[in-house]
Amino acid sequence: MAFTLPDLSYAHDALEPYIDTKTMEIHHGKHHAGYTNNLNNAIAGTDLEGKSIEDIITGMDMNNGAVRNNGGGFFNHSLFWSVMSPNGGGQPSGELADAINTAYGDFDTFKDTFSKAAATRFGSGWAWLCVHSGGKVEVCSSPNQDNPMMPGIGCGGRPILGLDVWEHAYYLNYQNRRPDYVSAFFNVINWDEVSRRFNESK
Repeated sequence: MAFTLPDLSYAHDALEPYIDTKTMEIHHGKHHAGYTNNLNNAIAGTDLEGKSIEDIITGMDMNNGAVRNNGGGFFNHSLFWSVMSPNGGGQPSGELADAINTAYGDFDTFKDTFSKAAATRFGSGWAWLCVHSGGKVEVCSSPNQDNPMMPGIGCGGRPILGLDVWEHAYYLNYQNRRPDYVSAFFNVINWDEVSRRFNESK
C-alpha cells in the first residue's frame, strides 16, 4: 500500500496571518507531495514496502539517503500539519502542562527553549518537543528531514510537536526573519492534538 499525501483538516488560508495561504499551498501541495511520491518510489520493490512510516523511521538505514530524506519529509510534515489549527495558541493543560513544567519550570521557559532550538538550527531542519517512555519531555532539533525517532538523531524520544524551519516553510512571508516565524507558530499550535500525542506516546 503506497503512502498518500494526507489531507489538511483546515483550509489553506485558515492559519493567516501567521502562515500565509501561498506558503501553505506550495508547502503542502508541492513539497509534501514530492516527499510522498519520492518515498513511494524509494521503497517500491524493497522489504520496506508495506511497512508503516513509524517502522521505516525507527528502523532506518541512515545510509539510505532516498528513504531517509523522503521518509523523514513525509513523517515530519504529516505531524506538522496536525499540530496546527486556526483555533490554536494559548498553552497546554493537564498532564502535558505538568510534564513541561517539570522539565522546564514553566511554560515561558519551555517556549524560550523551543524557540531557541528552532531559531539557531543552522541551515534547514526542525525543532521538536519529544516525549520519552514514562512521560519526560525534551526539546531538541534535527537537520534536514531527520527526526528524533531515527537512530542516533537528537533526543531520541517520540516527537509530539514539530516546527519546520526550512526556508520553504516561511520565506515568502517572513524572508530571513526566522525568529518572527517561530514566534508566530505559537499562535497556531493545536495543544489538544499535542496533548493527545503525549498521552498516546508516554
